[in-house]
Amino acid sequence: MNIHIVRMTQKYAIEALCWKYEKPYDFYNNVLTTSAIVELLGGNYYALVDSSRDLVGFFCTGRSAKVPAGERNAAYIEDCVDLGLGMNPVLTGKGCGDYFLKRILHYLEQEYKGKAIRLTVATFNKRAIRLYEKNNFIREHRFYYKDMEFITMKRKAK
Repeated sequence: MNIHIVRMTQKYAIEALCWKYEKPYDFYNNVLTTSAIVELLGGNYYALVDSSRDLVGFFCTGRSAKVPAGERNAAYIEDCVDLGLGMNPVLTGKGCGDYFLKRILHYLEQEYKGKAIRLTVATFNKRAIRLYEKNNFIREHRFYYKDMEFITMKRKAK
């Protein structure tokens, strides 16, 4: 699979907001609203598309990538590039995640030379945590938000 990173468009934002994940990953399902579209078009979101321009996934950086309770629990004190991501549910669990993540990491390492990359993940998402650990992310802070446990994971700068 050949993945290209492009600016988020309204078409891709609407498509991503309509994705439906199976349980227990349905936690990541979104609701299609005007404010959700505006968030995805706010400049910190990128779409990952295949050679046919079909949406494979997306990622965001900065404040959009953080879980609000992490700020209150000192999980985001260190200066890092915060990363949030989502992959098309038809591709999850099929071995596509490693290439997908590596493509994003390569892009971020070029854009933010010398900065560590941090992401936040719900602890029930063992599949994602294994993928992140395989790609040299280390568990750091643990906190709760709306009865859900999260951890931050950090990858040192290259």
